[in-house]
Amino acid sequence: MQYMLLIATSEAVEAAMDQNELGEIIAAYGPYTDAMTEAGVLVAGQRLRESTTATTVSIREGKTSLLDGPYADTKEQLGGFYIIEVPDLDTAISWAARCPSAHIGSIEVRPIWPM
Repeated sequence: MQYMLLIATSEAVEAAMDQNELGEIIAAYGPYTDAMTEAGVLVAGQRLRESTTATTVSIREGKTSLLDGPYADTKEQLGGFYIIEVPDLDTAISWAARCPSAHIGSIEVRPIWPM
């Protein structure tokens, strides 16, 4: 089964962090990604640019509306994702718990509908 690991952190918290500490978290993604690759569970993954670069699109009453930035006002922003293929939710949760940003944010684990 495939699961998406949605990585959410506070951009404000990251900006206020000691740069060495933030650098260590960012550097930890290399070994984390390598471990998923070596285990054969990684399908895809990517870091996202800051939420200020987002454009939110909606259609209401036939009219397209664009909003700069994310639509929801939240404390944490989506910073990246991984798609993994593992046998069950417990295994997906285990990988999410190993994510470097789990210590400063949250990792949402969501099953993906098969195509």
